[in-house]
Amino acid sequence: MIEVTRINGTKLLVNPDLIELCEETPDTVMTLTTGRKIIVKESRQDIKNLVKSYRKDILA
Repeated sequence: MIEVTRINGTKLLVNPDLIELCEETPDTVMTLTTGRKIIVKESRQDIKNLVKSYRKDILA
């Protein structure tokens, strides 16, 4: 799970395997495979780095 911050400041754990799309419009919107959309404070690049780090930890 990766930890992200919603616009209102609450922390949220997201399963990175469910992330289908991540776009900046200008807020960062993560679209999950379930169709749910989550607006977060982290940038698209931050999300990418969190997912890469998560995958490295899983494979280590």
